[in-house]
Amino acid sequence: DVDEYIDGAPKELQGRLKVFRKIIKSVAPKAEEKISYGMPYYGFKGRLAYFSYFKNHIGLYLTPPIVAQFKKELKSYGTSTATIRFPNHEKLPITLIKNLVKARAQLNKEIAKKA
Repeated sequence: DVDEYIDGAPKELQGRLKVFRKIIKSVAPKAEEKISYGMPYYGFKGRLAYFSYFKNHIGLYLTPPIVAQFKKELKSYGTSTATIRFPNHEKLPITLIKNLVKARAQLNKEIAKKA
């Protein structure tokens, strides 16, 4: 489970991983939490977010078009279509992460209404 995933991470990264978990759960308290593709997954009216740790960064994964919508705000981070890499040696941008997850949650709500 997600507790085991965080507990299995290097000690110096566990606090950062808990921040990602806390942000996601605060934005979408009803989100399903589980391990998928070997990393924490949150489902809320569809795929909401994943995160994982690496030696040099923590990856946050949000399905398109969120990364593209926040291109300007993310210019100082490594990104790809659905990935944002937050370097482990930098302070986490809490407000930005919240806004990214909120945007995905809102899009999921809108898509669910149309279905």
